[in-house]
Amino acid sequence: MSGGSILPDTEDGLEKWLEVNADYSEKWPNITEKKDPPADADAFKDQAGKFDSFFSAEPGSGD
Repeated sequence: MSGGSILPDTEDGLEKWLEVNADYSEKWPNITEKKDPPADADAFKDQAGKFDSFFSAEPGSGD
């Protein structure tokens, strides 16, 4: 698997992400405006295991 965050759905090993996307795209509000990244975004850029460490089923506020 490549290191990018946007991958074709035909790439092996993406079943988990397809399921997460299908589930939460129905539940969470749409994002329609780009916002500035958090000030500490670079500190987390290369951190492994971010999904398991930080994911929450609670939706954000949307726009």
